[in-house]
Amino acid sequence: MKNAEIAKIFYDMADILEINDENPFRVRAYRRAALNIEGHPKDAALLPVEELRKIPGIGADLAGKIREITETGTCADYEKLKKKYPAGLTEILAIPGLGPKTAKFLNDKFKVKGIDHLEMLAREHKLKGPGIKEKTEMNIIKGIEMLRGRQTERHPIGKVLPSARELMEYLGKSSAVRKISIAGSLRRWKETVRDIDILAASARPDELMDYFVKLPQVSRVLAKGPTKSSVVIGYGGNGIQADLRVVEEDAYGAALCYFTGSKEHNIRLREMAVKRGLKVNEYGIFDSKGKKIGGQREEDVYQAVGLPYIPPELREDSGEIEAALKGQLPSLIQLSDIKGDLHAHSKQSDGSYPLEKLIEAARARGYNYMALTDHSKSLGIARGLDEQKILEQIKMIDALNKKLRGFRVLKGVELDIRGDGALDLPDAILARLEIVNASIHSGFRQDAARITGRIVRAMENPYVNVISHPTGRLIGEREAYGLDFERVLKAAKETGTALEINCYPARLDLNDQMARRARDMGIPLVISTDTHVLTHFEFMEYGVEVARRAWCGPGDVLNTLDLKNLLAALAAKRKKLAAV
Repeated sequence: MKNAEIAKIFYDMADILEINDENPFRVRAYRRAALNIEGHPKDAALLPVEELRKIPGIGADLAGKIREITETGTCADYEKLKKKYPAGLTEILAIPGLGPKTAKFLNDKFKVKGIDHLEMLAREHKLKGPGIKEKTEMNIIKGIEMLRGRQTERHPIGKVLPSARELMEYLGKSSAVRKISIAGSLRRWKETVRDIDILAASARPDELMDYFVKLPQVSRVLAKGPTKSSVVIGYGGNGIQADLRVVEEDAYGAALCYFTGSKEHNIRLREMAVKRGLKVNEYGIFDSKGKKIGGQREEDVYQAVGLPYIPPELREDSGEIEAALKGQLPSLIQLSDIKGDLHAHSKQSDGSYPLEKLIEAARARGYNYMALTDHSKSLGIARGLDEQKILEQIKMIDALNKKLRGFRVLKGVELDIRGDGALDLPDAILARLEIVNASIHSGFRQDAARITGRIVRAMENPYVNVISHPTGRLIGEREAYGLDFERVLKAAKETGTALEINCYPARLDLNDQMARRARDMGIPLVISTDTHVLTHFEFMEYGVEVARRAWCGPGDVLNTLDLKNLLAALAAKRKKLAAV
């Protein structure tokens, strides 16, 4: 039982309790527990109860439920809650964008039997009436389509990568393995993937395949052969296919290149090889007479066709071949280039830890600084800070910074952009801060002109440094706003406002294509984790990989700067707009 599955049950319990108008503190407790379990680095199934109780938000009662879930796959309280409502109601709660209150309304009025029944009602416009508008019907249909796509096609990388790495760890324990790597779109860090591809070199493939299909994660064996086996790991709707291919060690590089690049990238490589009288495939590099002349390393393939090594993230046939031929491949940003995190929440708003713990975790990662950016007052569900609490927090940070050596906490806020475009705090307060991240948390379904205008208006404020999670999408759960992104880019360029690549795996917002467009226009980017739990700091890797797919180097990202230059860059916008 994985942490994500435990979290799913707690999220479901919170939804059902909210439908039943239960105590909001109890609802919040389940959601907080779900968040903290989902982000915990260790498998909750392996933790003793006393360790579970050390996780923020997990008391004796919830620790007991976690243990019950890991042992039985469910818990008695969850089953009792589900019986309070028809199965159709709990089923439609899975539809992205459909909140508990709307779900209850639909059940009460239409006796919805499930997703298929709800879709039929929406497509026949039988929902429209008091409480349900035509636009709501359209959003329900979109949510159902998104849910079905999520279940049957592609899986978010944040769900898949931890499982792939766990498989790699188990496979690496086999003495039959000589070399092993993740391949496919997962190695290219695509934000969604169909399956897990693993490549291994072994002189004993039969032994390795026997070992693979018997791993504890495997719920079903789809196929087993001497060079390729396919299994399903996980259970139910969370299952994903994993393929293991085994090659000889002298072909490992060629095979890794072949099974990593996109179809289009590989075609380009093969065409270039043919022009040189060569043949490249997953078995190696061959001359015109069919003699194998290389393939042990990936670099051999690129060298054979006259190219420098191309990093996996760029292998999409999106200009990387042409850039490589001209010697113009970018020097891509690396995780080690990041000097600090510019988006983190403490216990004073909706985070789970006090600032001191955040500082400790950030320093452990080798950072020189971090920004405390708790929510502003309008976001009541996140216990947002009003003017007085912001001023108190500023004093607290100043006092802490006097004690710190070699590390600095930046005074910041995640400022809510209200539905009418107004900002949530006055300029007099914002002027006291060193970094202001502005975000949209409501009115997601406004038309493109209105929601774009809200963001542009925020960027025109001299104190707003960054637009956080600019498109608002949640991968597989909520579509991006209807946003005029070109207008946003133009305003960002004109005002000197940075755009965030939010590292949270369900967001990855900006995505790689939008981040590349911003990078090409010279718009500064920040890569931040939006940390609410200490383990969220580890998500920085996801954001860095989005930036690599966007062709970004260290110079394109503000939080690769040292503290002095970062503060100067953040202050530059105020000076620029003040001079206008």
